[in-house]
Amino acid sequence: MTDPVLEQLRQQITEIDRSIIDAFNRRLEIVAQIKHHKDEHGIAFVDPDREAAMLAHQSSENRGPLTEEGLRALYAELLALTKREISL
Repeated sequence: MTDPVLEQLRQQITEIDRSIIDAFNRRLEIVAQIKHHKDEHGIAFVDPDREAAMLAHQSSENRGPLTEEGLRALYAELLALTKREISL
């Protein structure tokens, strides 16, 4: 027996997951452009100050229920995965 409420909620999760993946792929494309530009101009790819500023901005924008600790963990993995995907 299927629960229609549960199925509808699961469908919402599926749609959100799809949009997260689409957004991350768009982010990777832009980061690749940034890396290419920085490589051409002799600028270091990794910028710890920029990473800290991005986290601070996202932290100030976060309305929850994601905790500050959760946001930090998410951002740490987002940046690590981005660097792996872009192939430093």
